[in-house]
Amino acid sequence: MKKNISLRIKLLRSLGIFTLLLVTLLIALIYNRYYYSVMDSVTETAFDYTRTAATMIDGDRIQHYVETGEKDEYYETIQDYLNAAQLEAGMKYYYVFVPYEDDLVYVWDADLYEGACELGQHEDYMSDESKAMTFSIYRQDPPEEIQTQDDEKYGFIASAYSPVFNSAGEPVAVVGVDVSIPNIHQNMMRFIIMMLLGVLCLTLISQAVFYSRIDSNLLSPINLLTESAKKMVSSLESDEKIELDIHTGDELEELANAIVKMDGDLSDYIRQLSVVTAEKERIGAELNVATQIQADMLPRIFPAFPDINNIDIYASMTPAKEVGGDFYDFFLVDDDHLALVIADVSGKGVPAALFMVIAKTLIKNSVQSGMSPGEALAHVNDQLCEGNEAGLFVTVWLALIELSTGRGISVNAGHEHPAVYSSGGEFALDVYRHAPAAAAMEGMRFREREFTLQPGDKIFVYTDGATEATDTENNMFGEERLIKALNEHKSENLEGILNGVKQSIDEFVGEAPQFDDLTMLAFEFLGKSEK
Repeated sequence: MKKNISLRIKLLRSLGIFTLLLVTLLIALIYNRYYYSVMDSVTETAFDYTRTAATMIDGDRIQHYVETGEKDEYYETIQDYLNAAQLEAGMKYYYVFVPYEDDLVYVWDADLYEGACELGQHEDYMSDESKAMTFSIYRQDPPEEIQTQDDEKYGFIASAYSPVFNSAGEPVAVVGVDVSIPNIHQNMMRFIIMMLLGVLCLTLISQAVFYSRIDSNLLSPINLLTESAKKMVSSLESDEKIELDIHTGDELEELANAIVKMDGDLSDYIRQLSVVTAEKERIGAELNVATQIQADMLPRIFPAFPDINNIDIYASMTPAKEVGGDFYDFFLVDDDHLALVIADVSGKGVPAALFMVIAKTLIKNSVQSGMSPGEALAHVNDQLCEGNEAGLFVTVWLALIELSTGRGISVNAGHEHPAVYSSGGEFALDVYRHAPAAAAMEGMRFREREFTLQPGDKIFVYTDGATEATDTENNMFGEERLIKALNEHKSENLEGILNGVKQSIDEFVGEAPQFDDLTMLAFEFLGKSEK
């Protein structure tokens, strides 16, 4: 199981990441701003010194110094100035040279550092770019642009140049100032490290204060709420109450008060739930008994009449709830007459089951008293209408068959059309006009329909739970699929036919819940019997 990480650790991690990002961003911003500021300052200072030296130097003397190589008092004065300025400004090189086509000749070079060039010393240009840059300076009104070069002899330097003019206004020499870029970077890094340490200290102090406030006002109350919730769960069955001392003056305090109230409400709910659960278990037990009673009311022993060898009967009922409103029945009225009944009470559950018991009893009693199917349903209809405040009704298919001849009389009171199989043929719906459902209104009469069965003929009757079974997309099984399923199993015995239809319905419905009670009854006439 994955171990949870506490809020304190998560907060410390977040603060650490925030500090790292903040310091990194500040370093980048400070370095960028400071670098350009320093470079601007270096550029301005370098050109100040080149312009100063170019103004001080007498350009008319340059050619004499280069040609003779002799130094005089004026020369030494300029040399002293360059040396002093180099020391004061921390320049790497401060020099004056005359550019020629093939090389350059030094006139002055500050000698504070080792490697200074002597008067008249020749030196090649560092590169073609350096030569081109020099001659771009060696003219009237040259641009003041700092130049950077990385040379093996002089290192990584930034250079500024200004021309020296003679009395005729002609350029005769160039003053150069070289500044070491690595030295600039070292100074910048020292400054940035100092700034970084300062920012880091201030950030850590502010975050420590922030963490302390968050811990006292958020994390500690949350931990207390968590422990109280665990305690509340572990003490549900006891009368122990939780107490929360949280006074933050915000939503956390409201949450704590809500948890304390919930603890009391939950205890009351548990007690009430125990009572309801016990009552539900009692009702469930009673429903189980009712289910068994309802199942026992329907004939379930097959073969139903083992002494009668010219008929076969099979039936099944699957309720949508613990008890249902569908029922079937078959019974002998006398030695030569068999009654078949299948019915569907409107509604489901206990009310439909109670109405079903009454309807089943009335139908059987009426038929066994000698009434014809039409008379029996008329009598049952009037009986059911009395005191039917719930407005329930029942669809009924009732048939009375003479076993010796195969002749029968049927009545259809709003029920599904039966499917009939003629020997050697296929199942097909026997569609004819039927009467309204029983208990719909008083005083109704029910039309009787005569039929004759031949040996091998079968009758299949069912409730709408078969045709109206729906899949997960609310498509209904329908009459066409029902007839197809019947004909796929027509050569089997009656039990095989019903099981085949039930399997087809189950495969069609899939994971969808059962919509309605499913009841089926099949009867086969095997031949005329002797009286």
